[in-house]
Amino acid sequence: MENKRVAADPSIIEARGLDFYYGEKQALAGITLSIRRSLVTACIGPSGCGKSTFLRCLNRMNDLVEGARAEGGLTLDGEEINASGRDVMALRRRVGMVFQKPNPFPKSIYENTVYGLRIAGVRDRARLDAACEESLRRAALWDEVKDRLSESAMGLSGGQHQRLCIARAVAVRPEVILMDEPCSALDPRSTLKIEQLISELRGDYTIIIVTHNMQQASRVSDYTAFFYEGRLVEDGETRKIFTAPAQAETEDYLTGRFS
Repeated sequence: MENKRVAADPSIIEARGLDFYYGEKQALAGITLSIRRSLVTACIGPSGCGKSTFLRCLNRMNDLVEGARAEGGLTLDGEEINASGRDVMALRRRVGMVFQKPNPFPKSIYENTVYGLRIAGVRDRARLDAACEESLRRAALWDEVKDRLSESAMGLSGGQHQRLCIARAVAVRPEVILMDEPCSALDPRSTLKIEQLISELRGDYTIIIVTHNMQQASRVSDYTAFFYEGRLVEDGETRKIFTAPAQAETEDYLTGRFS
């Protein structure tokens, strides 16, 4: 990717001195990170380093954990994410999420795809039909399911389930899509399809992906952020992070000296 394109993209999310706690336990300490608009950012690091906690801060999924609290600055398009009185449901329509384990609903393929729109109050059938087809096409799933939209989504394969969840997220046209290890439960063929999908969605959406797979991070992302023990050790263009990391901790992790 040309540097001039990377430099031209302004930030959409800004974390400034972000701390996060689960009760008395501090999970994130002083995270300062800019997420570039319309690009893919990979969050990497060993298990328990805080990368998934950071991801869930961005659409306040951590609100569901009793005793969890955030301190410091965290903005989406300049608006404080943790502001008192913030409409969290509206936030989550702007910042969609795809989880580690595919979570299709026990509904038809069609109803899974348009679920978010129905929750938002959309009732016009023509609009729902159009959104269903467009979203399934964006998720590279339309050709596989177009003749069985009324069938239960539970009959799809694991890889299809994850692409359906991506279609469901895309249907409400979010600005940001969060992906928390979206390929960890998938076979290599399904993983390749998800990676191809991420590449196709780049440019239309800001994508932030948490992954343990270093090869995947290097393949799909424009920027990489390395987390360790609740700290952001360094971040930058993926090519630079993987070929010339500035910090010894980053190099040690990338070369397998610790995991």
